[in-house]
Amino acid sequence: MDQSFTLSKSSSGFSLIELLVVMAIVGILTAIAVPQYNDYKKRAFDLRARIDLQNVATAEEAYFMDHERYLPCIAESCTELPGIKTLSKGVELEVEASESQFTGRASHPKGSGKVFVWESDAGGFE
Repeated sequence: MDQSFTLSKSSSGFSLIELLVVMAIVGILTAIAVPQYNDYKKRAFDLRARIDLQNVATAEEAYFMDHERYLPCIAESCTELPGIKTLSKGVELEVEASESQFTGRASHPKGSGKVFVWESDAGGFE
């Protein structure tokens, strides 16, 4: 008995309409996901800058306890502060210091453009 199966023309694969519908759905999902992902990346870069500034501010206070003055620094020179070995890659950080106070600013070029400011007189972020 010959039981060979033959496929009918309608069940041989996906129709063009089905493929177009799937591609449209993928396109819509991509249009939603890509901006969300980009926003997520910007917030992560901003967080790097904020955390680095907070760590440098803590190190400035430790330096002040030993030397009775604050140390001005820009990015890589901030590693001279106690407890600061490296800063996050790409973080732009600057500390303007005097004998009795300091102001630190940090941002990341791949972030949202926000500049975080730490005022020692105010005791933290502005």
